[in-house]
Amino acid sequence: MGLNGWIAYFQDQPLLLLLLIAWSLFWKGLALWSAARASQRNWFVVLLVVNTVGLLEIIYLFIIRKRFGQPEPPTA
Repeated sequence: MGLNGWIAYFQDQPLLLLLLIAWSLFWKGLALWSAARASQRNWFVVLLVVNTVGLLEIIYLFIIRKRFGQPEPPTA
């Protein structure tokens, strides 16, 4: 499916696009907050620039952060 196909698909499914955006923003925000709190500047920049629809952010939160002994974010 080319770019035009994706554009047409999301024009037909606007709710799916909004859910995808919300999903991505949630994980990006959580990962950026965690990287900033841990003073991991390089990860912060990578997470800010690269958009992977939450995949890189989830990998950072559940694998990378734990590997380097970063604390869990507090629950609200």
